[in-house]
Amino acid sequence: MQMTVSMHKFVWAFVCMVATTWSLAAQVPNGVQLAAKQELVRSNGPEPETLDPALAESVGANQITRDLFEGLTATTTSGQTVPGVAASWKQINPTTWVFTLRKEAKFSNGEPITAEDFVFGWRRYLDPKTASLYATTLAPFILNGMDVAEGKKAPSELGVKALAKDQLEVKTAFPVAFLLDLLSNTQFAPINKAVVEKFGKDWTKPGNMVGNGAYVLKEWRVNSAVVLQKNTHYWDAKSVVLNKVSYLAIEDSNADVKLFQSGETDYVERLPPGSFEQFKKSNPADIKNGPMLGLRFYALNNKDPLLKDVRVRKALSMVIDRDTLATKVTADGQIPAYGVIVKGVNGADVTAYDWAAWPMEKRVEEAKKLLAAAGVKPGTKINFTYNTDQYHKKMAIFAASEWKTKLGLETEMENMEFKVLIKKRHDGEFQIARHGWVADYNDATTFLTLVQCDSDANDNKNCNRKVEDLINQGNQVLDPAARKALLTSAAKLVMEDYPMIPLLQYTLPRLVKSYVGGYFESNPMDRFRSKDLYIIKH
Repeated sequence: MQMTVSMHKFVWAFVCMVATTWSLAAQVPNGVQLAAKQELVRSNGPEPETLDPALAESVGANQITRDLFEGLTATTTSGQTVPGVAASWKQINPTTWVFTLRKEAKFSNGEPITAEDFVFGWRRYLDPKTASLYATTLAPFILNGMDVAEGKKAPSELGVKALAKDQLEVKTAFPVAFLLDLLSNTQFAPINKAVVEKFGKDWTKPGNMVGNGAYVLKEWRVNSAVVLQKNTHYWDAKSVVLNKVSYLAIEDSNADVKLFQSGETDYVERLPPGSFEQFKKSNPADIKNGPMLGLRFYALNNKDPLLKDVRVRKALSMVIDRDTLATKVTADGQIPAYGVIVKGVNGADVTAYDWAAWPMEKRVEEAKKLLAAAGVKPGTKINFTYNTDQYHKKMAIFAASEWKTKLGLETEMENMEFKVLIKKRHDGEFQIARHGWVADYNDATTFLTLVQCDSDANDNKNCNRKVEDLINQGNQVLDPAARKALLTSAAKLVMEDYPMIPLLQYTLPRLVKSYVGGYFESNPMDRFRSKDLYIIKH
């Protein structure tokens, strides 16, 4: 994400970037021979909840929509933000940008893409009628975005306007230095209005869907696979090497590995917990890992009768030994986390609780005092909800053991499909729930949205208006250092409310066949577009 315009300091004069200066698609090194069959089979975690970019919120769904749709900018497998449909852009002033679209950009049905297609797509995404549960996550950055998402203003008042067929004006709510990163999310992709109006909710089905990405939807076999094929109308089709990509819905990481070992897949989404070192030895050519801008945490229902007491939430967090969790349970290089901000994110420093450095005995003693003061006795039952997966189950068993042996609490565990878990979290039908978050762009606000009062991403349902004020102040400040100080203060203050239990910073332990070219371990965004990948002769 480092290669965006004005990432670290604001530029008051206009800024213009031209697409020809960037690496845009699969870069096959000289001397590399390509396989005759350019097809990739990759696992993708749970069944995607949707393929509508306006509604997608899970990592798996967004992985697929990133192949089917493209915004003004895009993120490569090396983690760079590059031009997408936009050929160039100008920053007119701190809150106004003008994007010039590629003349060759078309939808998958051959129709040219215009600025009005972006206007329609953006308004649809934030329109309450669309019911996107991701609306308030990205809405705050666009002028009037939050008011539109909350139904206080009409979609027509959103800060996006077509100046000409190939000219799109974007007005932000405040200076957004990371706007180019933000707009790489497919929630901001152009949408074909006629297709949506013709098919309604069925517009994302095979045969109906019209996108503008490097691939088109060929098949969608529920709980099995989503199959894509190369889009011949894509503006950069000549640089796309893979002809076919199959995304398999696999929740069980052990089953995922077995399919890889039997040669049925080329790409394991995530290794089972504790297996990284084993596969590092057995599959040295295929093993991959790297840092990731992502946070594993447990959501706490702050409105629950038991958990509404901050002393209880604090006690639950204090006694979990993150070091043991990282080194013995998951054992794949993840970093213990004690705050909402993870290492490597721009815009705020990592924060941690003072007690994180205490000996565990002292932490347990303090946690017991907190529970006693809150009237919580040993034997009290708590409910933990997680989606069906060996990885999450193993972590949950560890947490339950910590709460049992150190605090005398009994944990009832309930597992379910990922789609069901998402709904239960949003509806507040849980006490403690497994959760995780991957950055949508490289800035602290992508993680602060997890604990903000009016964010759809805040399943904890906590709210601290002093924190909101600090974030708002930070977003209005042009000086990066001053902004960072304010957002860091916000992150530290909100975590004193113990709205969640931060656990680990994600890494990307997986198996990828050595003949899959274009995969970069240095990509902290975990965005591996199929257009950047290729199959080497083997």
